[in-house]
Amino acid sequence: MRNAKRQGLLPAFFISLLLAAAAALGQPLPTVQLSAGMHLIRAEVAADFATRARGLMHRESLGANTGMLFVFEQPEIQCMWMKNTLIPLSVAFLDERGAIINIADMEPHSERTHCAARPASYALEMNRGWFAVRGIKPGMRLGGIPGR
Repeated sequence: MRNAKRQGLLPAFFISLLLAAAAALGQPLPTVQLSAGMHLIRAEVAADFATRARGLMHRESLGANTGMLFVFEQPEIQCMWMKNTLIPLSVAFLDERGAIINIADMEPHSERTHCAARPASYALEMNRGWFAVRGIKPGMRLGGIPGR
């Protein structure tokens, strides 16, 4: 009888777990306001493995001054790709102080990797060309980067 109860509880537990995960996927990510010179950015924050892995996949658009800030546990050579991403993006890799290491333009649906030129603590994805149009280049520091 004890085994029968456990067998009945196990599927219920997994169903509950799946429902909780599905609800969590629908929750909006926290946002942070960043600045690049005089330009303000509203960035969703992807700070855990699941949100970083999902990134901006399946989105059909991104607002003019909105993006996604990827927060990594430690500075490493970070790489991004665009599998299942519908919109063209530019990514700026940032060091622990928020200084731009390098910027790469990325094509939708591409599995080509774009990597930081040296260890990065953050990556900021914006609409493709956002950094270039505003004259934002490597070496510039973004304001509002969340503290560690």
